Amino acid sequence: MKRVYIQTFGCQMNERDSEVMAGLLQGEGYCLTRRIDQADLIIFNTCSVRDLAEQKLYSALGRTKDYKQGNRRVLVGVAGCIAQQEGSRLLKRAPQVDLVIGTSNLRRLPALVEEVSRSGCRTVETERDPGYPHYDLPSVRATGVRAWVNIMYGCDKACTFCIVPHVRGEERSRPMEAIVEEVRGLAGQGCREVTLLGQNVNSYGKREPRTTEFCHSSVVRGEYSRESFARLLKLLNDTPGIARIRFTTAHPMDLSPGLIGAMADLPKLCEHLHLPIQSGSDRILRAMGRGYTYAGYLRKTRLLRERVPGVAISTDVIVGFPGETDEDFTRTLEALREIRFHSLFAFKYSPRPFTPAAAMSDQVPEAVKEERLQRVLQLQETIARCLYEGYVGKFLEILVEEADPANGELTGRTRGNLLVHFPGRADLIGSLQRIVITQALGHSLRGKGVHGRQ
Repeated sequence: MKRVYIQTFGCQMNERDSEVMAGLLQGEGYCLTRRIDQADLIIFNTCSVRDLAEQKLYSALGRTKDYKQGNRRVLVGVAGCIAQQEGSRLLKRAPQVDLVIGTSNLRRLPALVEEVSRSGCRTVETERDPGYPHYDLPSVRATGVRAWVNIMYGCDKACTFCIVPHVRGEERSRPMEAIVEEVRGLAGQGCREVTLLGQNVNSYGKREPRTTEFCHSSVVRGEYSRESFARLLKLLNDTPGIARIRFTTAHPMDLSPGLIGAMADLPKLCEHLHLPIQSGSDRILRAMGRGYTYAGYLRKTRLLRERVPGVAISTDVIVGFPGETDEDFTRTLEALREIRFHSLFAFKYSPRPFTPAAAMSDQVPEAVKEERLQRVLQLQETIARCLYEGYVGKFLEILVEEADPANGELTGRTRGNLLVHFPGRADLIGSLQRIVITQALGHSLRGKGVHGRQ
């Protein structure tokens, strides 16, 4: 069989796209390999949200020159956001690249690989395919216990720092019945947990095509029902076999009372929400084009904690956005202390092409950004340690995901998405276990006393 090596950079959306690429190529006689030096086809599925991710791609591409020289039949492809962003410029910058395929062109991957292999001509395919959300494409999924499920693509928000609307396009929602059918199929294959994916899942339903009985009557082409995402969650909650439902990522502007109500009322919907705040300064939030104030964000998190006791909230923070003063940064630190997130992803602002922020004056010096990043990480470490220690002595439900035969330990996650290690047998993978937490670690928990099987 022909062998394909796929390396994924970036978010869960890219991880899901890589599963689709693997499924499409498997149908053409390819098998996945973890050894790049054994591959007949090498694909880098890329992220361009930050400059560091882009530099990782070019570093990886540099190493492929040796493989091309040793085996001229090996093909190298670039997919994902950098492919969409750069297009034919990638061929000029990296002569070893044979194929560039954009974010909505995955359906064409097998045909393009065959074309390049047959003709020897380098190919670029980045023209947007408006029908992409509606194709039923095969997958090779990473695990049978948990699965990613796309519910929408693209983003209509105008955050001045973000390149996603440029590389992923406008918001397009998948039909409800297609999502429900996919989740039913996953449950039949033994999947216990699904995570619904979208750049902004809260706005699910925008430009959703008219479909069958699963669709809310107010959701038609060109219109938008703020509660359609809550309705989708209700449908999925009724799917037999699925034990847990998660979703990411949510935008604070579209966190509606209906969605908070769904999190409170639907038993399979996990008590975890990733809600990017980005900054605690209203001045910076306006410059970012986020569309909310810190006070508005705080009100929503308080309502969420009131309606969903014990909910774990995670977030994203950007430090060093153009014009960020010491006072602006101090407000971000104050926001972290007040809200007390369970976890966060913190990043130094990185100018991206095609974004308004890249042309803004008052760019913050790199040394200042690095110092602020370290202060955010240190503060969050203190907050998380305190929150994690609060779980010691409590019984929590764990979905067992994997086993480590070397030490006899299992690893799983709480409903709040906290990682837990505990002793147990490998045949418990895929089951729900109620264990007692005995120790808080740096970024995870340890427990013991496995009781029962569900």
